Amino acid sequence: MDKSVSGGRLKGVVAPPCSKSYAQRALAVALLAKGRSVLRNMDFCKDTLSALDCIQMLGAKVERTDDNTIVVDGGLAPQSDSLCVGESGLSARLFTPIASLCSEPIVINGEGTLLYRPMDMMIHPLRRLGVDVRDGGGRLPIEVCGPMQGGEIDVDGSVSSQFVTGLLLSLPLADNDTVINVAGAVSKPYLDMTIDTAARFGVAIEHNDYEQFYIAGGQSYTPTDYAVEGDWSAAAMLLVAGAVAGEVTVKNLSMLSKQADVAVCDALVRAGAELTTEGNTVTAAHRELRGFEFDATNCPDLFPALATLAAAAEGESRIVGTRRLEHKESNRAEAIRKEFGKIGIEVDLSEPNVMKITGGKITGGVEVESYGDHRMAMTLAVAALLSDREITIKGAECVSKSYPDFFETLSMLRDA
Repeated sequence: MDKSVSGGRLKGVVAPPCSKSYAQRALAVALLAKGRSVLRNMDFCKDTLSALDCIQMLGAKVERTDDNTIVVDGGLAPQSDSLCVGESGLSARLFTPIASLCSEPIVINGEGTLLYRPMDMMIHPLRRLGVDVRDGGGRLPIEVCGPMQGGEIDVDGSVSSQFVTGLLLSLPLADNDTVINVAGAVSKPYLDMTIDTAARFGVAIEHNDYEQFYIAGGQSYTPTDYAVEGDWSAAAMLLVAGAVAGEVTVKNLSMLSKQADVAVCDALVRAGAELTTEGNTVTAAHRELRGFEFDATNCPDLFPALATLAAAAEGESRIVGTRRLEHKESNRAEAIRKEFGKIGIEVDLSEPNVMKITGGKITGGVEVESYGDHRMAMTLAVAALLSDREITIKGAECVSKSYPDFFETLSMLRDA
């Protein structure tokens, strides 16, 4: 699906979908908790639906009681010898360790761009934990046969924290204690989210500055009534839209959230946007924007939104952390450089691990490519609000991965 977006102003109040990162973690733990858990404030983007399918294939019984509430009867009891995680990198790296708790072979496979994303960081640690692993050359599909035994392992955390999340949530059910030594841990806020989710279901995870984790074996999760908080990744895109093109209030957000992308508030303030908070609402309003510096190493999903913020700012912005972007749904650094270049914005990647963006006039009348990347499609749509002519985004349906109603939300804000 191609989507054309024209320039315009925004004003209004919206609620983002729930955090898909928290939702996927909660679904996984509800599977592992024997008994009935209630998950509230759920939204069902493609990634969350993939996780929902996985927990049912692994034995959970799920009942949807209303549009945003599900009841999960947990208990690990595989119903299939294969799992399909769709295009969800988190589900791939989360449910592979969980499947490794089982004594029968299970194949984990995916779709689309996920088939080209690296999974090799899982192979050796799982084998060290007693799992029989057959892999596809460091890519999906991967077959695992457990159960995991616990022990001491070394894990490369420099590419993604998602596999560490999978280990942290599954290893409490192993028979033995585990020590995980993590080299180069990135996205530490996401590990905080994992520890927080486990704690809400009654399991404690200890760590030493994210470099060493201790997980006691033989634990059990307690079924819980849990409301998933609003998604700061989606909110970031909406708040940037307000900062560059009007005024947008986003509700159902926690300023105390452990989500990495709450850091967008710091970036908005640095760029000169007007930012106000009241209770669980955050408002971003346009003011004269200036170039800013920001380190996005621990919140790489913010890069696309920050690119549009920088494009609307006077002068040069400098965003650190591009090494985190190579293995996303697209090579996001290159995707941003190419597509923003088409709309008249210079993006310089010559300095290692740094993206430099010079703000300027956004020119429309062009087609831009989403690369099947939901965050690229969304940020190009926000950038188009500043264009002199329509910008057509190819493959815009990819927003369904995280925010199926994104374009409807933009339209509603435009009409408000």
